[in-house]
Amino acid sequence: MTNGLRIGIDIGGSKIAAVILDKGGRELASHRDETPHEYEAAIKKITNAVFQLEQQVDRAEHIGISMPGVFSADRKPLLVANLPWLEGKAFLRDLELIFGQKVQIGNDANCFALSEAIDGAASGAEVVFGVTLGTGVGSGIVVNGRVITGANGSAGEWGHNSLPWRMKSDGAENVCCCGRIGCVETWLNGSALSRDYFVVAQKPSEAKEIARLANQGDALARKAIARYESRLARALSAAINFLDPNVIVLGGGLSKVSSFYERVPQLWSHHVTSGAKTTRLVAAVHGPDSGARGAAWL
Repeated sequence: MTNGLRIGIDIGGSKIAAVILDKGGRELASHRDETPHEYEAAIKKITNAVFQLEQQVDRAEHIGISMPGVFSADRKPLLVANLPWLEGKAFLRDLELIFGQKVQIGNDANCFALSEAIDGAASGAEVVFGVTLGTGVGSGIVVNGRVITGANGSAGEWGHNSLPWRMKSDGAENVCCCGRIGCVETWLNGSALSRDYFVVAQKPSEAKEIARLANQGDALARKAIARYESRLARALSAAINFLDPNVIVLGGGLSKVSSFYERVPQLWSHHVTSGAKTTRLVAAVHGPDSGARGAAWL
């Protein structure tokens, strides 16, 4: 008899977060650790996370890993951000030899979207577009409970398209981490909101603080957020026009701006096609656990 237990591990630049879920998605135990800077140390910490969870609960039938990057259809890393110790390593093979079972792997934004589509804010929706807004910008597509990765593993990389319907008030383009100029990520990451605030307030501030002030009704923060909302609405309307999702889920630190969920759909209505106005914009419910939970569902 199978127990349906699933372990998900989210590996970021600074932390490793792992959870074990039952077949209904209930979290039975969790584990946190710092991400090391060497391959062998990382393998040991990942192995320890799995063994700790299984010791508390039982042996898992499924293990999945979430991390920033692009992976091929045969699970090989094509591009991995912030984890240089992975370069040239047989990562999955080594883990599978240790665990004695297949290990799935997925992009962290895809895992976020999957988590929210399976049993989160978009539970039951046919087409889900998940977006994380923070230091960077990530996105993923889930259709009928399955991540869409595409022919080259890069489906859903919305953040590396150009901002549509540019306005003079948007200001100058900036260089993206990918090397290109003017990607959506450069218009919607935390640094972009900080630039908006500097334009209206003539003083610097961190994105999280601006979001907090905006939620409290601060006039200058609200002006900065209005600039940001305009760009977010235009960028999401492009996604709506080619994907037509039932639900768009926002996660990450900037998703906590309460005005987004009413104001952004009002703004995108000027750019979406006439048949695409039922798309809902909602906040993620699993928060920082979405990556690990999504990995468990891979």
